[in-house]
Amino acid sequence: MNLSVYLPIFVLLVVFLLIAVRQIGTLRLKIWQIMAGGAAIVVASGSIAPGDAVKAIDLDVIVFLFGMFVVGEALIRSGYLYHISHDAFRHARSPGALVFSMLFVIGGLSALLMNDTLAIIGTPLAVFIAEKYRINCKLLLLTVCFATTIGSVASPIGNPQNLLVAINGPVAAPFATFFKYLALPTVLNLVIAFFVLKVVYRRHFSADEISSVREEIGDLSLAGLSRLSLMIILAMAGLKAASFALGNAFDFRLTYIAVAAAMPVIILSRRRVEILRSIDWPTLVFFAALFILMESVWRSGVIQPVLSSMDLDLASTGLILALSVTLSQVLSNVPFVALYLPVLNHLGANEVGLMALAAGSTIAGNLFILGAASNVIVIHNAEKRGHTIGFIEFAKAGVPLTILNMLVYWAWFRVIG
Repeated sequence: MNLSVYLPIFVLLVVFLLIAVRQIGTLRLKIWQIMAGGAAIVVASGSIAPGDAVKAIDLDVIVFLFGMFVVGEALIRSGYLYHISHDAFRHARSPGALVFSMLFVIGGLSALLMNDTLAIIGTPLAVFIAEKYRINCKLLLLTVCFATTIGSVASPIGNPQNLLVAINGPVAAPFATFFKYLALPTVLNLVIAFFVLKVVYRRHFSADEISSVREEIGDLSLAGLSRLSLMIILAMAGLKAASFALGNAFDFRLTYIAVAAAMPVIILSRRRVEILRSIDWPTLVFFAALFILMESVWRSGVIQPVLSSMDLDLASTGLILALSVTLSQVLSNVPFVALYLPVLNHLGANEVGLMALAAGSTIAGNLFILGAASNVIVIHNAEKRGHTIGFIEFAKAGVPLTILNMLVYWAWFRVIG
């Protein structure tokens, strides 16, 4: 037995065990450090050659995340985020109405700006609103987690795993396909999230009436550039959707949307250096290292015969959803998709199967904290502001919500497929 063949599998298991505990003795580890360490080990051991490791990094995903992080950081630092939140939530006069509004506003924006970006800008907004109006902060943080997760399902640019499916699926018309298969059940699942939160936090839904007050913009110049970036994202997303309707007459890569949106801030803002220093570089390192580790696992050849020997229809919608939700808790959703997508492509899975992979791997983030990187981003940013959500508290709402979410998508795929 060649033990070196199994080294990437062993490293993968150790990496995700460390991500779960995130501590060795008194040493507190960060998720990106753990993943980077795993990638370094497989490269140093020769499990994957340095050149192949570089090629394994999906630059489309990395560049897309970078561009969106630039826009998100500009929104926060300019104060424009808090300023426009008044327009989004001014009609919410109670905690229940606020939660409902946040689910659909943040969920809708997640479909356009990517869920990790909304996790970054939604967390300080949730803490700000909770402290200002004395609303339970854990309720609003969970609202951000569930909104970013569920809302991002319906778009090929809603999260990294959807982006992987859209780019490598292949999916002929990503925006149209995702909308066709996932828009309606996603709206229903956002409504279900509201009622789950209302049951779990029922006494916090009966708090005093709230009244929104518009916040002043801190940096007018940067706010103007942030607004321009948002307009570029909306315009280019609409243009790409129109391109599909016209037979891809003027098609362009999804990554171009993020690059174009970031350009006004990078080129025109006097605070460009400050913003570039402050974006979430560790998350970019995390994803680059993840691609390297997953490629080494795939190249080991251990996974393929195991999957082939299983007497299961790996392309069936129900099994895809079940495996996506369960295995994403162990592998995390992006690496799970990176592993499962080649299998579905090999089996010739249809669009329903690919959409089931996107939906299942995404709603897996509602089950437990470690099911999605966006959850970790929310928790990390909240802890910097003196708030957090525990594993059990997350699961109290997340477990029933995920079960209901999965049933909705499964039933919808049965109808439309």
